[in-house]
Amino acid sequence: MQKQKKSRLKLMHQYYKYTGFYSFIWQNTKKALIPLAVIVGILLYVNYKVMNINDMLLHVTKNFSDFSIFTLFFISESILGLLPPDIFIAWTKSTESPLLYLSILAVLSYLGGVFSYYKGRTLLLIPKINNYLEGRMTKHIKNMQKWGGFLIAVGALLPLPFAIACLAAGMIKFPQKQFFIFASLRVFRFVIYGYLIYTALS
Repeated sequence: MQKQKKSRLKLMHQYYKYTGFYSFIWQNTKKALIPLAVIVGILLYVNYKVMNINDMLLHVTKNFSDFSIFTLFFISESILGLLPPDIFIAWTKSTESPLLYLSILAVLSYLGGVFSYYKGRTLLLIPKINNYLEGRMTKHIKNMQKWGGFLIAVGALLPLPFAIACLAAGMIKFPQKQFFIFASLRVFRFVIYGYLIYTALS
């Protein structure tokens, strides 16, 4: 039984290697790390040369309602991840209940992915929009068909376009129960990044 299990894992490894899954992760992670490094660099520069980041985030907290910030974040996470989640994670540190607010962000991000998934399924019913998206997202759809849940998991955990992975999953009608399980890994990203960002801003 153990031998059979190992050989199955080996076959999976060979499949993902042959289909370029590992290369895809590496190339896209490199692309994602560049803007992330730029954002971190800007934050560090602003923190030491212009204005203390904690003071700036406190200013944002005082001048914008929590609801408006959460709404902006949810919209971003639902529409192709327009804004980096890390900025919002940094904002939670300046709030009265950082862990609670970080948890809310994690849930909203997950729900944003769920929204994108159902958006993908719904848009299939509108021929013109479906044809347009299939043309624009051919590569993502093919990758989702090849790698399925693992691609969703990678999008959830790494600095990759989570919303796009969820949209593609919806467009190929990826099984709902499996989608919910893989997408829930998104929460762990906020735990890890929250710890790193909180430590950096301490």
